[in-house]
Amino acid sequence: MNKEYALYKGDELLDMGTLDYLSKKFNIKRKSLLFYQSPAYRKRTSERKGRRLVRC
Repeated sequence: MNKEYALYKGDELLDMGTLDYLSKKFNIKRKSLLFYQSPAYRKRTSERKGRRLVRC
């Protein structure tokens, strides 16, 4: 079963879908998308400018 995710940039919802769908649409590696969920990435970026991946 594929898991659904939502990709945000600040308060803006960029898109929703599986990791494969989001990686193809935005030309981002799956590993990078998963990194957007990590505490390390959150510390390195601001809430306004950083991307966030949220599991639905």
